[in-house]
Amino acid sequence: MGKFNSFEEINSWQKARVFNKKVYLVTENTNFKKDFDFTRQIRRASISISSNIALKALREIQTKSLFTFYMLLKLPPEKFVLNYI
Repeated sequence: MGKFNSFEEINSWQKARVFNKKVYLVTENTNFKKDFDFTRQIRRASISISSNIALKALREIQTKSLFTFYMLLKLPPEKFVLNYI
């Protein structure tokens, strides 16, 4: 994965959002409205795609932050004060 500051910058997340909109438009059809449970299931599945992409991105950001924090804990106090405060 490339560098990004937030999950909104990820191309696949943006495409998933477009897909969500298309799914919602298609399921607005009267044929879909007859089967309410099926419509809800299809909509939830489409939202799940963008949600999973966002969660993965946030986990990577948190993992990098935790690693940086862990490395800072290993520094002697004088280097920490000089370099990071």
